[in-house]
Amino acid sequence: MATACKANARRHDGDMASLATARGRIGYEKAGGGNGLPILFLHGVGSDKSVWAPQLAHFGKSRRAVAIEYPGYGDSEFVEGATRDDFAASILAAMDSLDIARAHICGLSLGGVIALAIHAASPRRCASLIIADSFAAHPDGQGIYDRSVAASRSMTMRAMAEARTPVLLGSAATQELKREVIDTMAAIDPAAFRLGAAAVWLADQRDRAAAIDVPTLILCGDEDAVTPPALSEQLGKLIAGSRVEMILASGHLANAEQPRHFNAAIDRFLGEFETPA
Repeated sequence: MATACKANARRHDGDMASLATARGRIGYEKAGGGNGLPILFLHGVGSDKSVWAPQLAHFGKSRRAVAIEYPGYGDSEFVEGATRDDFAASILAAMDSLDIARAHICGLSLGGVIALAIHAASPRRCASLIIADSFAAHPDGQGIYDRSVAASRSMTMRAMAEARTPVLLGSAATQELKREVIDTMAAIDPAAFRLGAAAVWLADQRDRAAAIDVPTLILCGDEDAVTPPALSEQLGKLIAGSRVEMILASGHLANAEQPRHFNAAIDRFLGEFETPA
């Protein structure tokens, strides 16, 4: 269960904190060590670092696994007017503070958008990209943004989360996961959520995607109604040499809905080009 995974990750070798960076205080959670190249996890617009608990527990067995939050989310300082490129700069600053020169970058939804921005800002720091349930440009991005902002102003974040969660999750999602997603979204600062909404839904990074030259895995839940599989297929056509894989029986939060299959797909991908220590 998702909550059990989260608790286990926190009891065993987990470390939740915020750290001082050149871009202000940034929230993060880390697990593990080992000789493998670190892997970073970037969350979506309605989430925070806690969504990556199953991945920290799994990948922390072989390498440093770190989930990082954007300005205004969780334990990170709010930055008025922060853009997607500011979010990317904050992740790079957190890497500096954590003494991570280079890493695999895994982002879901907004996190995938930020992963593209990180590569554009500093490609040498990206050993690979794993982009889940995301896109280079969303055909209804402006509409989703407008509706998200309106909802964040007219209702509480909890009410919005309760309305949004059935759309986010696929048919196999447990009631426990549904409650967890609602609680996490309910805790987000509405002002930070609006910055995140602009960063993700108004993005058009097709040129940036076409310039990517590192190994790239694109994952998508086959039941994703928010960023449908067709958008992942389009992204795959933009990124030379990339591979697209579907996560079965999953909606928009593939990493939390089907963590075993999500993690296995990444293990296979990394195993194709990483040299064992």
